[in-house]
Amino acid sequence: MKININSVHFKTDQKLENFITEKVEKLNKLHDGIMGADVALKLENTEAPENKTVDIRMNIRGYDARASKTAKTFEEATDLAIDALKKQLQKNKEKEQNKRPSGELSFEEKE
Repeated sequence: MKININSVHFKTDQKLENFITEKVEKLNKLHDGIMGADVALKLENTEAPENKTVDIRMNIRGYDARASKTAKTFEEATDLAIDALKKQLQKNKEKEQNKRPSGELSFEEKE
């Protein structure tokens, strides 16, 4: 899986990039169709201490999953975004497993 990490208006250190890469790669265990991920790190221009945003977009066969979280540290925001992506991947996996074998489309698939 290819992981692109982009930081907006600042340079990340290798420790942070390794942390993010390790967390994102663990998502491979939940879904076998993951082709890559794009991670954007941003410093929000606010007075609040929760000004670090991590936006992760997973490129998955058939669809994309995305989560964006803001926290006091990039590590904390990464953990929150990964948790949100885990829920999305599990939900999608369940949806794929529950597809009707007779070929009929469910109401959601017709839209």
